[in-house]
Amino acid sequence: MRIFLTAPLFLIAATAQAAGPDIIVTGAGLPAAPGEAAYDVVTIDRARLTGSASGRLEDILRDAAGFQQFRRSDARSAHPTSQGATLRGLGGNASSRALILLDGVPQIDPFGGWVSWSAFEPMRLGNVRVTRGGGSGVYGPGALAGTIELMSAGPNDLAPLWGALAYGSRDSIEVDAGLSGALGAGFGSVSAGYARGDGFIPIVKEDRGPIDRAAPYEQASVSTRAVFPVGAETELQANGLFMFDKRTRGVPFTNNENIGADASLRLVGHGAWRWEAVGWLQMREFSSGFGSVNATRTAATATLDQYNVPATGVGARLEVRPPISDSIELRLGADGRQTKGQTKELYTFVAGAPTRRRAAGGETRTLGAFADASLIVSPALTITGGGRIDRWWIDNGFLRENVLATDATLTNLAFADRSGWEPTGRAGIALKPTDAVTFRAAGYMGWRLPTLNELYRPFRVGADATGANNALAPERLKGIDGGIDYRPLPSLKLGATLFWNELEDAIANVTLGTGPGMFPGVGFVAAGGSYRQRQNLGAIRSRGAELDAALDIAAWRLSASYAYVDARVRASGAALALDGLRPAQTPKHQASGTIGWGRSAAAQASLTVRYVAGQFEDDQNSRKLDDAVTLDAAITVPITSALSIEARAENLADTRVEAGISGADLVERATPRTLWIGVRYGAR
Repeated sequence: MRIFLTAPLFLIAATAQAAGPDIIVTGAGLPAAPGEAAYDVVTIDRARLTGSASGRLEDILRDAAGFQQFRRSDARSAHPTSQGATLRGLGGNASSRALILLDGVPQIDPFGGWVSWSAFEPMRLGNVRVTRGGGSGVYGPGALAGTIELMSAGPNDLAPLWGALAYGSRDSIEVDAGLSGALGAGFGSVSAGYARGDGFIPIVKEDRGPIDRAAPYEQASVSTRAVFPVGAETELQANGLFMFDKRTRGVPFTNNENIGADASLRLVGHGAWRWEAVGWLQMREFSSGFGSVNATRTAATATLDQYNVPATGVGARLEVRPPISDSIELRLGADGRQTKGQTKELYTFVAGAPTRRRAAGGETRTLGAFADASLIVSPALTITGGGRIDRWWIDNGFLRENVLATDATLTNLAFADRSGWEPTGRAGIALKPTDAVTFRAAGYMGWRLPTLNELYRPFRVGADATGANNALAPERLKGIDGGIDYRPLPSLKLGATLFWNELEDAIANVTLGTGPGMFPGVGFVAAGGSYRQRQNLGAIRSRGAELDAALDIAAWRLSASYAYVDARVRASGAALALDGLRPAQTPKHQASGTIGWGRSAAAQASLTVRYVAGQFEDDQNSRKLDDAVTLDAAITVPITSALSIEARAENLADTRVEAGISGADLVERATPRTLWIGVRYGAR
């Protein structure tokens, strides 16, 4: 795959005309509409992004109550395909049910819907805005559980030169560095990050055997960005991102690798007619191996080699805000996306060698239009409402299987093309009887198209095997929420929200049989293993509460969040046994609290405690992961105005955080205690 997409960005900037009418470039998109006050929003600022113990975005996002991935592991040890993001206990099957944007561009993998978290260095970000609920709205399909907007750091956030080097437990190394500065009448930045480590043994000590070993990782990313004026009222933002991620799973034959490159252009108009146009390209190549371990854990055999999973994603979005009046803001626009990819696999291993080859894949397309309005009735009352209509297509699906030795055809299927319409809408109200209090309520609908991964790619976890399903229908959500934000002082903010969501046709991994035996689409499943297939459930109904608090007192900052979720499956037919059970990987309680101290020119320190309740590994609620409390700490001591020393500790008490249980009741853990010492430079 050709990955050199980022180099042209600065060439564009270098040849742009910097002369002309004065315009102050921001690097941001259009501002949030007044009607967003009706929705449940949490903002994570740059100080928190750059001051966490882990330095991992997927960990920092847990500050927002209810955020979770399909599994508890982070991007150093989890399988990449298990890292979809969701909110409000909507569960999942590793694909994201929250829409993640970076500077207006969707960031989910075009094939699988998961997120390449290692590509997003928190140092490159200015802030993160998490909207829980809200439906599809103005950003397009996929925002079932909410929207997570990542905003790149601006010129006031970045030093002209910065860098950091840290050494940690298990011979781990983290390096990041960057440059930023004026670029004609605009600004630009280039940064790179690298991380590696010997890793830990994923299987807990009492379940290990001679075959178990540490799972090393190696990750890198390079980001380029240029922002400059192209007219009296317009700025152009050019972004490029390259990523590399290589991990293993702690036993032979389980290497996986993800390589990707993204490029995007965004034009933002700041005149009387405010507008925004963005286009993007994503390229990915993914590979993953799977192995089966015998009962005594003394030997492993290869079971599946997904040696190449290439995919591309392209898209564009246009939004216009015509000047109507100071009390009315109207947003009109359209967006479209296309994904195309396939999985190429070797399977049915005999004496350690594959005997068959499989290729399966297809493409999906969506095209939608939206209108959204905010009405400021009075300083105390804001009303918002909008709708969108989407057309979707699933095309050119295929499955081909051949005998490797003779190339004889075993299967040659072309799946029927499908298409449909999805109307959705949302509405909300924000009432502010005093400066300190805001009451809000909202109702919304959203939808998500099945990913190519769900439609066409089988996979294995330990002894369990899960088959794809080319007939999956889109997921559709309807929900309501209401809450109160209380801010009696500029330094104190409290928020509480109640919500109710129903996700119809929820895609889940449904158990259909147990090994030993041969099963369609996955082959042999050993004794103790389960055979599952992705299927549409009747619904997942989720209701609960979210609490958020933040307090600043002189040099001290305290923040806390809590989420309670009562989620249940509604199922019939082949999945009837799941009716009334909790969705897999959905805890009932989550809580997080951070206390920080420090000023910008002095030493800084923070302590974070997190709690996650027990949750079920599987759809049948037969394998339960224990609850866990973890403690993180970080301290930074300045040596000069530009140079500082930092010490960090993840999972300081070395709590056992269970991340998975396989069919043989083998427990996999998430990150154990990890200590870091490093230096950071950032001269202004």
